[in-house]
Amino acid sequence: MKPVEIYTSPLCGFCHAAKRLLNQKGVEYTEIDVLRDPGRKPEMIQRANGRRTVPQIFIGETHVGGCDDLFDLDRSGKLDPMLAA
Repeated sequence: MKPVEIYTSPLCGFCHAAKRLLNQKGVEYTEIDVLRDPGRKPEMIQRANGRRTVPQIFIGETHVGGCDDLFDLDRSGKLDPMLAA
C-alpha cells in the first residue's frame, strides 16, 4: 500500500471525515497538523499547487486534493486501486 499523508487541523470537520473514511478502509496514514506545526503549512501549499485549505491528501506522490476529492475517488471506485498500486 502506498504511503498516505494528510495535512489537517483539529477544528476541521472535513479533516475528520477524510480520516474517518481512511480509517474505515484500514489505511494507515501520516497526519500533519498545520495548526500545531504551522511551519509545515508552506510545505503543504507548495505540494498542493497553491491550495491553502485543509485537508490536503497525498497518496504516494499524487496529490488527491481535499475531502470531497477523496470521497469522489471512493464513489467512483478509483480510491482502492490508487491505494494499492
